[in-house]
Amino acid sequence: MIRQKCEVLSSRSSGIYHTVTLVAPEIAERARPGQFVEIAVPEGRDFLLRRPFSIHEASRRGGWAGTLEIAFYAAGPGTSWLTEVQPHDFLDIIGPLGKPFPYPRNLTNCLLVGGGYGAAPLYFLAKELNARRKRVDMVVGARTQDRVFKPVEAKRLSVSIAITTEDGSLGDRGRVTDVLPGMVSRTNAEVVYACGPNPMLRAVAEYCRDHGVPCQVAVEELMGCGLGVCWTCVVPVVRRDGSGWDNMRTCVDGPVLNGARIWWEKWFRGPTVPTQTPPHGFTLEGVGGETWHEGG
Repeated sequence: MIRQKCEVLSSRSSGIYHTVTLVAPEIAERARPGQFVEIAVPEGRDFLLRRPFSIHEASRRGGWAGTLEIAFYAAGPGTSWLTEVQPHDFLDIIGPLGKPFPYPRNLTNCLLVGGGYGAAPLYFLAKELNARRKRVDMVVGARTQDRVFKPVEAKRLSVSIAITTEDGSLGDRGRVTDVLPGMVSRTNAEVVYACGPNPMLRAVAEYCRDHGVPCQVAVEELMGCGLGVCWTCVVPVVRRDGSGWDNMRTCVDGPVLNGARIWWEKWFRGPTVPTQTPPHGFTLEGVGGETWHEGG
């Protein structure tokens, strides 16, 4: 983990989303897809805690070496202030934080599934997988056309792509999970990576679990500190040997987790109380015996 005063290189709108590119050579060098940074808010604001942002891009080579980019939707005061930064401003950054996506050691066909701006880390992941000569296919979706995150860039990075919107304004009408079975079949997907809203992640993870496809998900949970101290971002995860479960902190034990091991019913408490024993099938470390390179 590194703390840096990072200069803003650019700040621009991309549809309803906003991207900020920072000069952060030390963080960019260590960054891996799925990790995040924590940005300190300006002095004099009513909110005090740093804000977490997934790393959308990190350049470690070429003309833009030493930069990283975040993408976000300004949903409240904790993010709206960041749209006001200008080139040559400086931001107090801590990162890279969290566990990254592991790269498959032997499998080659990778399907990346993203919803809304939550898909941002997948573009970094796609580039890294391409560099490792893995096949990349993508599914990206959102409620409406203006919320689909960089569909043109997704087409450039993938062999094939499916786009969905709930209102049918772009691509197929429906949700990413509606086209998931067809994409898994057509692309011969051997592993699925997913980023987006947690209900979407649950649906993707459960489909993959039921069909024997390894699945890695980057979960979304409120982070108070981002450093593993406050325990506000825990997710129930079943142990590898199935002997029980533990509350895992998404900021240090995640945000990337094995989708088959998350106890979704206990995490998403509904109107009924879940059972206190993980259901059958949640004792797997992975599906199909795949081993991983941890973040490179």
